[in-house]
Amino acid sequence: MLTAAQVLAENNFGDTRTGGLAGPMGLFLILVLGTATVLLIRNMNARLRRLPDRFPEQGRPSETGRADAAVTDPTDGTGGPDSSSDAPTGRQQRRNG
Repeated sequence: MLTAAQVLAENNFGDTRTGGLAGPMGLFLILVLGTATVLLIRNMNARLRRLPDRFPEQGRPSETGRADAAVTDPTDGTGGPDSSSDAPTGRQQRRNG
């Protein structure tokens, strides 16, 4: 009859040589993910460098010279401002920004 020590000491993990592809495949995946990360970071840095330092403020069509930059009133002046929203008004945004 087997003792508890013999059962615990027995190697039930099989041949350790059959899983020889797991190490190289893991290294390959790590290298692919690392390369993809480096390329994505380089691409984002290039895109951020192309952005202007400052954007023109929206809502001031006289300074931008574009007619489509004007903000239209969705209520057509027939009602007061909607006070149910907690969003800041345009005047509060200019004051805080």
